[in-house]
This record gives sequence, C-alpha cells and structure tokens, in this order.
Amino acid sequence: MENTKLAVVAFGGNALLRAGQKGRVEEQAANVYTTCESLLSLVKNGYNLVVSHGNGPQVGNILLQVDAGEKLYNIPEMPLDICGAYSQGFIGYLIEQQFKNVLVKNGLDKNIITLVTQVLVDENDKAFQNPTKPIGPYYTEEEKDALKLKNPQDCFAKDPKGKGWRKIVASPKPIDISNKEIVERLSREGNIVVAVGGGGIPVFYPEKGRLQGIDAVIDKDLASSMLAVYINADEFYILTDVPKVCLNFNTASEKRLDTITVSEAKQYLEQGHFTEGSMAPKIRAALNFVENGGKVCIITEASQLGQPMSGTRVVRG
Repeated sequence: MENTKLAVVAFGGNALLRAGQKGRVEEQAANVYTTCESLLSLVKNGYNLVVSHGNGPQVGNILLQVDAGEKLYNIPEMPLDICGAYSQGFIGYLIEQQFKNVLVKNGLDKNIITLVTQVLVDENDKAFQNPTKPIGPYYTEEEKDALKLKNPQDCFAKDPKGKGWRKIVASPKPIDISNKEIVERLSREGNIVVAVGGGGIPVFYPEKGRLQGIDAVIDKDLASSMLAVYINADEFYILTDVPKVCLNFNTASEKRLDTITVSEAKQYLEQGHFTEGSMAPKIRAALNFVENGGKVCIITEASQLGQPMSGTRVVRG
C-alpha cells in the first residue's frame, strides 16, 4: 500500500453529457460507465484514485427547474451554492453506481464514496468585480430588468447569438478545500473517492467562524489541481475531448504535443495558443500541480488512458 501511486482524475464535461444529448439520466449514466471503463487501466495498475467532475450542464438544468418552480408553483428559489450541492450529490451517485458496475464486471472490488465538497474563496477576490461565467436560463430584456429590480446585485450579459440575457457570476480562485485530509486518508486506504465536483461549492467567511455559500463558479480543473497538491498525489489527469494538447489547434499547421515542460507551457500560454474557454484553464491547472510538487499532469481523452504515449504530459523543467 505504501508504494501505491495516488492519482487525481478530473472528468471532462463529455464524461457526463455528449454534444446533441438532452441530458436524460440514462444518457449520463451510459457516458459515466464508458468513462469509468477507461479508468480500469489505472485501477489494475494499482493506483489509488480520487475523481472530480464538471457540472455545468447539470447545474444549468437545475437552475431551469428552480426558475420554473418559482414561476409556476411559487416554490422558493434556491441559491447557486445549493444547486451546486444538488449536482454534486446526483453526479457522485452516478459515478459511484457506474464505476461499481464496471468493477464488478471485471472482477474487482473497491469501495466508492462521494464527498460533497465545500471550497473556500475570498469574497474580495477581484473576480467578483468582473463576473464572467454565464449560468441558468435565458431571459428577455424585460425579465432581466425585473430581476435587476428584485436583486440589484445580480449581473447579466447579453448572449452573442441573440438568445437573450443570462445571469453571470464570478469565477474566484480556490484557496482551501474542506475535508482534504479525509480525502487523502480514504483514497490511500484503497477507496475511490469522488470529490470537488464542479470545482466545489464556493463558500466564504462573512465573519470569523461562520461559513456561508456565495454565488460563484470555481474552475473545476484548478480546484482539482489544488486538491491533488494538498493530498500529495503523484499524478494528475485532466480528461477532455481531444487526445493531446495542440499548437495551432484545428488548422493546417496543427502540432500535437507529447511532452511539454513548465517553461514551454508558460511560453505557449503567453503566445495565445490556448483559448480561455477551452485549453488555457487546463494548462494553468497542470502548471499549478507540477509547480507545487506533482510529478506529472497528463491531459488527454478518456479513451486514451493506458495506451503508450497517450496524452500530453506536463512536466518540470
């Protein structure tokens, strides 16, 4: 057990919901099963695992349900942190169930446990002065104005494709993760732990000794990277929808990267090779892990796990 490697694996959005799907539970369960099958190579090679996941589409659907419930039945609206907790619970349930199904099919036996995870942020983080993350339903301009009268602190942005207005919230940096010691202990004991779902539930201290949720969305890969550092993980995997990180992505001069050093990754970031809505946050999460003691971060597609030279490896240097 002492020589067993510990890996944190961050599920990408397509691990739960694929393009063109409506988000039915059956679809998401099947997708999770396929992704968990990809993790078998790590399990069979003796790795202890911590799994994190995205939750954007799921929280979006929950917010739509909350919005409809308030309009049609006068059910009190739930804040974003509660909706995030909802999503952590049901996605964790799907991962526990489908991963167990995969293990049983392959003659393996491991406990799988989900921890609803709070992540501490700073209410004075500059991200709160410049919210950028769209969430929830689309509104007409009249509906948006009515909501602003009701909650003047809310911010909205107009959809560039003309679908209407959406609420936007901040994406602050995580500064601490609840129960990180328990995550490490459980995982090193051989249990598969699901934690930091959706980047965690953002919380802060409005006064000393009192935690409270806050409307925000934490980057899932960055929070997962921080957890990997805290629990002294050997390796950090970011699963996405491409097999390798590329320069000049989707152009005639596209170049797939097998291994990049920290200094090279920083140079590529500065040169604008990675877009903010896609690969740039993943590269920053990889850098955070490797620069703070991690051995290697591998960015790849789930189906590539276990294959020789799979993914892009971010290493020190």
